[in-house]
Amino acid sequence: MAVLKQNEEFNADSIPEMVVGIASDMVLHDSGFHFHKTKSQLLYAPSGCMTVTTSDRQLVLPPFRMLWIPANEVHRVNFRNIVAYRSIYFDENYAGKYIGSGLKVLHVNPLLKEIIERICFWEWSALKNDQTHLLKVFWDEMQSAPEEKLELKMPRDRRFKKIVEDWTQRNSTPPMLKNLAEEVGVVEKTISRIFKKETELSYQDWRQQWRLQRSIELLVEGNSIGEVSHILDFSSDSAFIEFFKKHTGSTPLQYLMKNE
Repeated sequence: MAVLKQNEEFNADSIPEMVVGIASDMVLHDSGFHFHKTKSQLLYAPSGCMTVTTSDRQLVLPPFRMLWIPANEVHRVNFRNIVAYRSIYFDENYAGKYIGSGLKVLHVNPLLKEIIERICFWEWSALKNDQTHLLKVFWDEMQSAPEEKLELKMPRDRRFKKIVEDWTQRNSTPPMLKNLAEEVGVVEKTISRIFKKETELSYQDWRQQWRLQRSIELLVEGNSIGEVSHILDFSSDSAFIEFFKKHTGSTPLQYLMKNE
């Protein structure tokens, strides 16, 4: 069995096979924080966009990015629209021969996309010769895949716990510093100090990076530039385009097209 239903239970650690692939089309999913004791995980969506939160950071996975999650790494997967969910679990000792430790966001080229798709629909059984050969190509491509760096460290101070959860769930958008101070009852200087200490960014810079991640999600989900500009409180469409180009080097449309 490789195709999972929306609410079907799945425990990768309970499956003895060295390589286990799963596939599912899901919507409005929240995995909750969890980890896998014996297996490393490759997480990818050929369509749609996922948000992954770890103990200290947030990452966005549009269709041209995948995430390598080592065994015992606490993580949480969220998405709000329909996502073609693909995940491959590798025995930790086996995977360790090919890829180093630590979280890695990697670029997905067309060959990797096709290989991942094939592995995710394999039966859960001992590997056949043709599967072993395909895995050799997979690891070659994995080892040469460019690493992406768009990640955002998250504040951990208890005073921000509720509002950070709202931001993670996309129920609200980080406001201007003055408005945040009023909302949580903490003076601006204290907020600035906490964010600098826990995220290595000023609150203003952190908010901009959050908006950039969210804009990528919204664009991948099919929202227009005007809709994204409105949702993220930009003064105009042109202001959003300029913001996006400053941070990525491309306009929103160019960014999506070059990564297709």
